[in-house]
Amino acid sequence: MLQVTEFRCGGFAVGIRFNHAVFDGVGAAQVLKAVAEIARGHARPVVEPVWCRDAIPSPPKPLQRHAAFPAAFHFQTSAFDISSDRINAVKNQFLRETGQKCSTFDVVTALLWQCRTRAISLDPHADLGLGFAANTRHLLRGLLPEEGFYGNCVYPMEIKANAGTIAASSLVVLIVLIRDAKDRLSAKFSECMMGDSAENPYTIPPGYGTLAVSDWRRVGFSEVNYGWGEPILVVPLPDDNNNVVASCVYLLPPKPKQGVRLMTRCVEMEHLPAFTEEIMKFAADLA
Repeated sequence: MLQVTEFRCGGFAVGIRFNHAVFDGVGAAQVLKAVAEIARGHARPVVEPVWCRDAIPSPPKPLQRHAAFPAAFHFQTSAFDISSDRINAVKNQFLRETGQKCSTFDVVTALLWQCRTRAISLDPHADLGLGFAANTRHLLRGLLPEEGFYGNCVYPMEIKANAGTIAASSLVVLIVLIRDAKDRLSAKFSECMMGDSAENPYTIPPGYGTLAVSDWRRVGFSEVNYGWGEPILVVPLPDDNNNVVASCVYLLPPKPKQGVRLMTRCVEMEHLPAFTEEIMKFAADLA
């Protein structure tokens, strides 16, 4: 479903609601780019859409069904901007201590996971989960077309650690955990496709201790141009019907800002002040 809202100032907003069974974030951005190209006068989309769903191998045995979700939480919507300077400072620290490079996603995810863990103050021995969706198109080369496939092609990765470790460790330690999980993507995806996975990886463990993050910065939403240039802001709309798992979406901040904007729905009201304080403490720590 797509809706266009015009404003008296001459600007407009385009909203889209979609089901991940049809396409993932990359696919959704491809659809919007195609609409924008036709709006600019193209007879056809520059990249022809390809369904090609049968090219993705199905596991030899059915995956277990999703578990029933518990009662919803009352997550609060908040936005925080993390500057490039602060992110680069952590990247430099990681390079000094490990001799390796890390990504902006690694830094921001480690920061978010630690700030939220400190704010919600669960038992230090409680196991907390961090999940993120990884694009697997590169793992299906030769099966999918080089461009144009818009179907869902992501695999969920999960990291677990106890609350005490997450809250007390340096960001470098948490970044290592995140990078290790990313390195396991190929093996975990192959296990799922071969039917060797004992559990359904697409089932998100319910509970307040689980956090899911999604990176929209390079998906393509910010490149959609209907003829008036790129969008000023791309943002997910709060969904009160999706309050079973704490979540955060990474966005590009409005220009000329540099860095990452966090759109969070990950804490209830009682934990929001502490969560905000932890995020702001990190953002100001460089000064």
